Amino acid sequence: MPNDSRPEGSNDRRVRADARRNEDGVLAAAKELFASAGIDVAVRDIAAKAGVGVGTLYRRFPKRSDLVAAVFRQEVDACAAEAAILAATYPPDQALIHWLWRYTGFIATKKGLATALHSGDPAYAALPDYFRTSFEPALASLLEAAAATGKVRDDIAPYDLLRAIGNLSVAPDAEGTAHTHRMVDLMIDGLRRR
Repeated sequence: MPNDSRPEGSNDRRVRADARRNEDGVLAAAKELFASAGIDVAVRDIAAKAGVGVGTLYRRFPKRSDLVAAVFRQEVDACAAEAAILAATYPPDQALIHWLWRYTGFIATKKGLATALHSGDPAYAALPDYFRTSFEPALASLLEAAAATGKVRDDIAPYDLLRAIGNLSVAPDAEGTAHTHRMVDLMIDGLRRR
């Protein structure tokens, strides 16, 4: 009987670590390609960019919608978590502005997601609630802190602001990003207490 000096289960941990790295690579590749080409980019392109086989990608994400939902959740988490980082780094009114721009960037890179969310695919059913339960508290804390300084109005509902920026960020205007930036600047100016 061979003497295996590895602790029991160590091979399982290595396999799980490899699987985790593969999954992280797939999510990073998908995020980048979704941002540049939209969510309909070819799965083989995502697998190639991640350095994995198509079979590896499909084992973890059997349907495209599973992959899209996973990327979306990961990005929501990162954007929401940034609210606390910004609050610890900047004065409250500046933290709010920085986060609103971060959120604007988040929305702008979601080409095709609105259509997907309304497609009826069950993989997307929980995403609108996930969005709200992640972003509303993050924005509410920034708004409350900024309002406490007297520099920002105290009558802004977080969800209204999230929706307004979301609507501006997906406007099919020929000017695209430049138009969105001007409109968000106007919105931020409207938040300030006179």
